[in-house]
Amino acid sequence: MTTKRALIKMIGLSAVSLAALTACGKKDDAPAAPAAEAPAPAAAAEKLKIGFMYVSPVGDGGWTFQHELARKAIQEKFGDRIETAMVESVPESADSERVMRDMVGQGNGLIFATSFGYQEFVQKVAADMPQVRFEHATGYKQADNVAIYDAKTFEGAYLAGIVAGGMSKTKTVGVVASVPIPEVVRNINSFVLGAQSVDPAIKAKVVWVNEWFAPPKESEAAATLINGGVDVLYQNTNSPAVLKTAEERGARAFGKDGDMSAFAPKAHLGSAVIDWTPYYSKVVQDTLDGQWPAGSFWWGVKEGAMDLVKIADDVPQDILDKVGKARDGLKDGSFAVWTGPIKDNSGKEVLGAGQVADDAFLTGINFYVNGVEGKVPGAQ
Repeated sequence: MTTKRALIKMIGLSAVSLAALTACGKKDDAPAAPAAEAPAPAAAAEKLKIGFMYVSPVGDGGWTFQHELARKAIQEKFGDRIETAMVESVPESADSERVMRDMVGQGNGLIFATSFGYQEFVQKVAADMPQVRFEHATGYKQADNVAIYDAKTFEGAYLAGIVAGGMSKTKTVGVVASVPIPEVVRNINSFVLGAQSVDPAIKAKVVWVNEWFAPPKESEAAATLINGGVDVLYQNTNSPAVLKTAEERGARAFGKDGDMSAFAPKAHLGSAVIDWTPYYSKVVQDTLDGQWPAGSFWWGVKEGAMDLVKIADDVPQDILDKVGKARDGLKDGSFAVWTGPIKDNSGKEVLGAGQVADDAFLTGINFYVNGVEGKVPGAQ
């Protein structure tokens, strides 16, 4: 493809040739003075190409939908300084390696891999492509050209739990869970801790579907929980299937990651929404400035990356006030979800009174808190 610079050069040469031909046709005129050489045009800044890889369809209404909203937001914000593209429904397998290598081949210098299961493939491709910067969501492995990032979804789960504790009539809440990794277990527990902050007698049940996006399985799991006495459901899956099933069965539920209120307005109690735009804006700006930093980044309510929105109109004012107080505390740092005393469901104290969990504790949670039935799959 002819570059802009080459095109300008060709136009310039054509103009000079035309002038020379015209001069040759005027026999009685003095030879034309040589034209002054025009200054070379300044080189245009190279456009930053950015690739996004998603684990589920962009229309999932949750996790991937929020990443896609943020991609569109940064494209609008940075305009022609960047060019973004996405590939959806990429399995957490060798397919993800193929997609990333293809993205690099297409000139993407910054790649966002937005699911935990891409981790080993990100590391492999990054080792072969040191000139490319990789951002891996929810992972824990870093490299010189691999940063990891996440949203504090457990803070949104806690706020949802407060509402659940105030709305459950059976005193039994439930969670449809995806994959048994610390991130998901942490969210389950945080939801239950929020509910128990309103009513310590709250119990919880969990059904695992072992996939991030599997609407039929999510619906079946939700129905199982409702049949078991659950009247308020949370989820750590990517579709609105749990919420829809709750509405069909006369239960209540929450949206997760995106605003899912439109999918089941009668059942909807609130949506724990992630906004990736602040983080993505920072990464893009840093990259354009030549100051992209590797490292680990975990943003939550404080940074504007997490919130509980569209809380239902029938939620009592005292519960709304409790949500507001917790939100304010998360914003100014005066409150932490994981503050002891906290026990696991075997009765063992995992955090002493007044003790606040650090990141090492939070990222290694493999137990259920008191009140949750069963055992985390694979936990010792």
